[in-house]
Amino acid sequence: MDKQTPGLSLRRFSFHYNAMSLSGMNIIVIGAGIGGLAAARALALRGADVTVMEQAPEITEVGAGLQISPNGFVVLNALGLGSAVKARSVEAGAVCLHDYRGRRVVRLDLARHGLSDYLFVHRADLIDLLAEGARAAGAKLRLLQKVSSVTPGTRPRIDLANGASLSADLVIGADGLHSKAREALNGSIAPFFTRQVAWRAVIPEDGSQPAEARVYMGPHRHLVSYPLRDGRIRNIVAVQERAAWAAESWSQEDDPIAMQAAFGDFCPEARDLLARVERVNLWGLFRHPVAPSWHGGGVTILGDAAHPTLPFMAQGACMALEDAWVLADTLAGQGGALEGRLAAYQARRHNRTRRIVEAANGNAWKYHLSFKPLRWAAHSAMRLGTTLAPERMLRQFAWIHGHDVTAQA
Repeated sequence: MDKQTPGLSLRRFSFHYNAMSLSGMNIIVIGAGIGGLAAARALALRGADVTVMEQAPEITEVGAGLQISPNGFVVLNALGLGSAVKARSVEAGAVCLHDYRGRRVVRLDLARHGLSDYLFVHRADLIDLLAEGARAAGAKLRLLQKVSSVTPGTRPRIDLANGASLSADLVIGADGLHSKAREALNGSIAPFFTRQVAWRAVIPEDGSQPAEARVYMGPHRHLVSYPLRDGRIRNIVAVQERAAWAAESWSQEDDPIAMQAAFGDFCPEARDLLARVERVNLWGLFRHPVAPSWHGGGVTILGDAAHPTLPFMAQGACMALEDAWVLADTLAGQGGALEGRLAAYQARRHNRTRRIVEAANGNAWKYHLSFKPLRWAAHSAMRLGTTLAPERMLRQFAWIHGHDVTAQA
């Protein structure tokens, strides 16, 4: 590389524990998303010969923000990317919950109650840093490589849409919701449409807004926004319950007027955010089961390929980062046959990811209360609880945010 992002460690990197070298192990990673690139860096730093196969013409991700809670940041930090990621993120100071008429229900001061390293980051910025980090560690990234099938075996094989085939010691499916690797290991299972859709957009800002997430909760709908890139833009996610089916694709565009109409009875502050949206994407929210089998015949899966999750706990990216670290740590940290090490990886991750998925499945209703007396009672209880014991509301998520997979090596 000709230049290096500040805070980004180069190829030689010292882990804080002793691990076996993966030198000589040939690994193919399918998908240059967050999990795939993090795994590529983690494995290459341990000596593996890693090639990432990406179907897109460039390594990029457009138009979306994401939240990296402390359990995800510890992985980025352990990979030597912590300073670089922080330099391109907004550190969250608070989360503010409002009812849809604009009345504040709860303000959770994160720093005051000990929750640091909670970041708002543009997905494109994180992808850029992870790709740079993977290359710096020695991983090779190949673009325009669409995988059409994965065949487990003594020497697993991937077949490409251009007719080529490649084999490796290990194939890692980090290829998302429609994973070819997951299909090879588990077959196809139709997802369940939750009767919820989500819009996402970004709007320009002047940098004067506080570093906090704002949530507006209303009957059958909620709206989330938070700042990105030094407050120069704001990420918006708007979720609505409805019977009409929508495709499970982040790339599907919609008319901003449809989103604005869906939230037309929300408070002026919320309507103002939506009125400034010029371009918006819409996708349907589907429930997928956690994959029964994460490995077999030299193939394994991670991230959404293994355990797709709804966005209501903001843990999709963090779970992919945790998976990437644990996979690399398990492969390098214990001996024995490859399948035994992959089984140990699944054992370390399965219960936690299942619990996260279940928590996300059950979280949306809390924002969407439609029966007015119940909504009033729930919001009043939250106000009282945060007044008497503000740390208690954050403590209920300590099992998520306080988990450190890098300390378990």
